[in-house]
Amino acid sequence: MPRTSRRALGALAAATAAVVSLTACSSGTGGGESSGGDITLSYAIWDENQKPAMEEIAAAFEKENPNVTIDIQVTPYKEYFTKLQTAATGGSAADVFWMNGPNFQLYASNGQLAPLDDAGVDAADYPEGLVDLYTFDGTLYGAPKDFDTVALWYNKALFDAAGVAYPAAGWTWDDFTAAAAALTDPATGQYGVAASQYGQENYYNSIAQAGGEVISADGTTTGYDSPEALEGVELWTDLIEAGASPTAQQMTDTNPEDLFLSGKVAMFQNGSWAAIAYGENADISDKVDVAPLPEGPTGNQSVIHGVGNVANAKSPHLAEAKAFAAFASAEEAATIQAETGTVIPAFRDTQQAWVDAQPQFDLQVYIDALDTAVPYPVSKNTSAWTSIESEVLSQVWSGAVTPEAGLQDLAEQMQTALDAEQE
Repeated sequence: MPRTSRRALGALAAATAAVVSLTACSSGTGGGESSGGDITLSYAIWDENQKPAMEEIAAAFEKENPNVTIDIQVTPYKEYFTKLQTAATGGSAADVFWMNGPNFQLYASNGQLAPLDDAGVDAADYPEGLVDLYTFDGTLYGAPKDFDTVALWYNKALFDAAGVAYPAAGWTWDDFTAAAAALTDPATGQYGVAASQYGQENYYNSIAQAGGEVISADGTTTGYDSPEALEGVELWTDLIEAGASPTAQQMTDTNPEDLFLSGKVAMFQNGSWAAIAYGENADISDKVDVAPLPEGPTGNQSVIHGVGNVANAKSPHLAEAKAFAAFASAEEAATIQAETGTVIPAFRDTQQAWVDAQPQFDLQVYIDALDTAVPYPVSKNTSAWTSIESEVLSQVWSGAVTPEAGLQDLAEQMQTALDAEQE
């Protein structure tokens, strides 16, 4: 039998409790009729950088629906889903809220989300992968709002000072690691790259680039027990061991992105959501640029993910909630997101305006990444195994266990969690 640690069993129990608590409040149904009169819809989001664009989208909806006021509520991401679970359990979740892939199936399967098939959302308007991400048992519950891919940000000044060529299309892992070594200067505390323990930004991509997968397409089988997964993880742990990246402890003490923004790290892989923040940062906006990910044995695949707008199935204003969820992902809203440079909108043929919004950066690389992008790894209850993933990989990143031993342990524990989902 696969080995499961006491802490992993606790994580499984917590995940099961979350399912039970959500189910406990899923028996009622919201009405589909308009509530009429003046109403206020609460709209929960997690990114303060996106609030101005969301306010503009809300104003556009309010103009078309004068009886509706949108109340935007921002909760930092690290607290967002804890707060949402509590609110959903108590029947007080926002009328409309942001959803992500790892949590979607849990909420959809427990009756917390209202179908949007009848709310004017046309699946043909969005990338197929995002439509699939927010479809459960053949029903669309989430309107894709945006998508994000991953690319390599770099500090041009540090590259120039070291005489290293800028990252470019066709860069390989060997080019990447060689540049990281050349850009490292122990005397000044400068590192070539931040090899952080980030899945979406780092090792989810490199595992795919090595020809592996984190989880099977049907979300039932771990991929961490493969040689390709090991190769993808060792790309990062080898950089730490070589001294070309800060240690795991250093990146715990100081956010690795802050090390990049302060000029202590020359390269940092990040999602397309970073563009607006970097563009608005006067200290670094003219010093950094972005390039495609380096190519591994099978290419330079990026993970693709995207936020979806969902309507609370228990909303007392369900018709209006569904209408706003659909509107906030439709063409007018997508154009607002693009022209403000906020995020890459998911709605078809609206992405170019996002690229053009910040011409100082080569943002086209994020759009081009769609050609070979791989889905963000999810299952019915993703959090049941990502908690195990975080625990085990923290030991790998710190050097407490070898990557090979750590991934074997992770694969066994993760498979136990996945098997439990199917019971």
